[in-house]
Amino acid sequence: MAKVRQDAWSHEDDLLLAETVLRHIREGSTQLNAFDEVGDQLNRTSAACGFRWNAEVRVKYDNAIDLAKRQRKEKKRALSAGMKKTYSTQQPSTFTTSIEEEVGVELTDSSKQVTNSIPTINIDSVIQYLRELKKDYHASNQSKSALVSIEHENTALKTKVEELQDKLADTEKQLATMQEDYQTFIQIMDRARKMTVFNDNENGFVAPAFRMDKNGNLEQLAHGSN
Repeated sequence: MAKVRQDAWSHEDDLLLAETVLRHIREGSTQLNAFDEVGDQLNRTSAACGFRWNAEVRVKYDNAIDLAKRQRKEKKRALSAGMKKTYSTQQPSTFTTSIEEEVGVELTDSSKQVTNSIPTINIDSVIQYLRELKKDYHASNQSKSALVSIEHENTALKTKVEELQDKLADTEKQLATMQEDYQTFIQIMDRARKMTVFNDNENGFVAPAFRMDKNGNLEQLAHGSN
């Protein structure tokens, strides 16, 4: 049967829309599913139901929406903590009461038995919980990958530091050896100079004099020159 447009919304229509949306929020479903359900009952399109909810009805149920969201969170906590059995034993009476309040009629005993047999945790809430669990799993894997990458980089930096420290130690050793060799060379040259001057004085020779030019080269001075 094709859905036809109906401009007038009655108080009962608004009440049905509000109760259906709140029930879907409590059960972890989406408002779009609630609009579809109301549209089928009132022979309206889901778009029309959504517009009516957002434009007129929603502002009247702010507190009820907050309460429904808190109830949804409690269901998710119960599901994640493995408290399905406890939750199932406590929920049927509350669920039956909400059905009676939403429909506006008192259920018979047989109807209550059928209502009590309805699972308190629907497939939508389970799917939503699994999706959130999957997101947490991916986020955890990304964090682990980043940690492994940082550890590898840290190890490479430590290796580089150790190599530089070894090179620095070798350079310091070479410098110390060069300084020792230089001091030894100076001492040998000094002893040789003294021996040459001593021998020349004994033989009546005058030791040659040297000076260093501006380029760092040694040149012998002529005897008697300054």
